Amino acid sequence: MNVPFVDLKCQYANIKDKIDSAIKNVVEETAFIRGKYVENFEKSYASEYGVKNCVSVGNGTEGIYIALKMLGIGPGDEVITTACSWIATSETITQTGAKPVFVDINPDCYTINTSLIRGKITKKTKAIIPVHFYGQPADMDKIMAIAQEYGLYVIEDCAQAHFAMFRGKKVGTIGNVGVFSFYPSKNLGAYGDAGCIITDNDELAYKMRLYANHGSVNKVDHLFEGINSRMDGLQASVLLTKLPYIHEWNKRRYENAMIYNSLLKDFEKIKIPVVRDECQHVFHVYAIRAEQRDELKEFLSSNGIQTVLHYPRALPFLSAYKYLNHDKDDFPVAYKHQTAILSLPMYPELERAQIEYVVKKIKEFYKSK
Repeated sequence: MNVPFVDLKCQYANIKDKIDSAIKNVVEETAFIRGKYVENFEKSYASEYGVKNCVSVGNGTEGIYIALKMLGIGPGDEVITTACSWIATSETITQTGAKPVFVDINPDCYTINTSLIRGKITKKTKAIIPVHFYGQPADMDKIMAIAQEYGLYVIEDCAQAHFAMFRGKKVGTIGNVGVFSFYPSKNLGAYGDAGCIITDNDELAYKMRLYANHGSVNKVDHLFEGINSRMDGLQASVLLTKLPYIHEWNKRRYENAMIYNSLLKDFEKIKIPVVRDECQHVFHVYAIRAEQRDELKEFLSSNGIQTVLHYPRALPFLSAYKYLNHDKDDFPVAYKHQTAILSLPMYPELERAQIEYVVKKIKEFYKSK
């Protein structure tokens, strides 16, 4: 049996006629950059999230950068974020001229350890970027309390957590802004790069929209210099087509995660994901901690099971951040987990038989040791 890590072809096959029709309409109308399909997606996404503004952008990385810039973050500032994420979270901080300040992770949930944030705050600190990691929200109550105490902005990185919930609130609606990626493999994915920013702050939304479009209100005048970060009509039409399915897809992801959990919960060689009571996890990734992780990955691959390492090196230990002079003792949990985390196949169309096969092979591997 072959079990892919993600099966985008299967998702496409299930809604092929609708996707093909949506793309055809864009091509026939040559509505390639912005236009009515992008505007319709912005309105639909904002409505689904219950917010006033959705600003579409070229990708999630640029979304974080634009939010930081329009919140006034720049040279001499510091921005606190988690030690475990994709580099997009931290590189955008540097690109503004500010300095990323990393915080170790919660040992069970892998989100930023809120008990360590205060110790990283200085007079230069201007913002916190929590990442809702693997689809589970960070502890936003504690983060917002700290932010209010010190007068800090909060930019929620929701790239892995479309419609995840924290204490009944959708992630992205709790901080000053929420930023989403629609990379194809995300819970809600386009057929290329795309992203958006949501906020209830009308003035901030206006500035972010201008900045993403060369600082322009029209093709005649530019209020300031911006960048080119525009969603195209093809991606918007795909996202509009997929949006009605997202809640059902998230439900199936959760159900699949619970099947994994039930089959692996008493297996001592594996640590299954922990779901906090106050969170609605959407399982963009189903990540286990495994003994002999690399050998297990090779064994599963030889048996037709595709797995992924998210992420094999924590942010502070990347070559890009050597200048910060961090060592393993600065982030002991992130350092330890980076050699143990393994992401198993996870997508809405994953079948129970496939999950049972994956678990069977995991147990077979350890039995041979």
